[in-house]
Amino acid sequence: MTRQLLAFSRKQPQALRVVDLNSVVNTIAKTLPRLIGEDIEFTLTSGEGLGRVRIDPVQVEQVLMNFAANARDALPQGGHLQIETSDIRLDDSYIHGKPAVIPKGHYALITVSDDGNGIPPEALPHIFEPFYTTKPSGKGTGLGLATVYGIVKQNNGFIWVYGEPGSGTVFKIYLPCVNDGRRESNPEFPEHENETRGTETILLVEDEAAVRRATAEFLRLQGYNVIEARDGVDALAQVEEHSTIQLVVSDVVMPRMSGGTLAKEVARVRPKTQFLFVSGYAGKTILDHKVLDLETNFLQKPYTLKQLSSKIRAALNCAQASRQSN
Repeated sequence: MTRQLLAFSRKQPQALRVVDLNSVVNTIAKTLPRLIGEDIEFTLTSGEGLGRVRIDPVQVEQVLMNFAANARDALPQGGHLQIETSDIRLDDSYIHGKPAVIPKGHYALITVSDDGNGIPPEALPHIFEPFYTTKPSGKGTGLGLATVYGIVKQNNGFIWVYGEPGSGTVFKIYLPCVNDGRRESNPEFPEHENETRGTETILLVEDEAAVRRATAEFLRLQGYNVIEARDGVDALAQVEEHSTIQLVVSDVVMPRMSGGTLAKEVARVRPKTQFLFVSGYAGKTILDHKVLDLETNFLQKPYTLKQLSSKIRAALNCAQASRQSN
């Protein structure tokens, strides 16, 4: 408990090293199946091209062990725990949607997700507080996630959580990459920006108002006509009203109507309308929401402006080619 409190207060002794994050996570991941048990399927996905980070590998082990223990408790009947690493460059379209600003820049991202019952909305603002727990009496000290938070901040990182009841939980940890002398291109905009611009009508469906506004503003600057919707029910009404919508860019997990259900309903009304799904949740949760084609019509949050532009243009070009061939 003393070590955990020191971690939360960011006073735990550190042994910082500049390391390849994949190597650290891969080593730690070998011990996790024994901790979570045979009923929980564990998947590790290592991203390519990660920047190097300055961290204490032992503290990263503490973080992942805490997440694994929480997943074990959240999945008493079994389920799926997934850890992913990826290289990410954050820009205005993402950070403006966060109440706690994550600076723009180059990060190595660790995403830990499970398909348990999720976190109640009223608990989300408190989950990193010391001694706060949603577990029954005697089942937890309330220091696990507080420890995780302290370690992440001590390593100059940032942590974000997605969770809705019945949809599992996703934690994203952003660790700033060090400048090791390698040349970096400008990640904010495509090298051939004109190739990702357009004039088509796009329906943007996003239940986080700040994210929706920032994304809509960017797409309008790219030349698109953007119609906004706050959830699936609102989006369906917009589709019925506006016959000119050519692409729906939709979050997957939303109140009242999910993105998968929305796509099914839109197919009845406007069968030629294309979809691009975005979500902070992992693949298993997306598949549970009937989003089947993750390769061609799915974009993982957080995304950069370049990634969003490219995906939208590719979806619209594909639809145009399909119409011409018919």
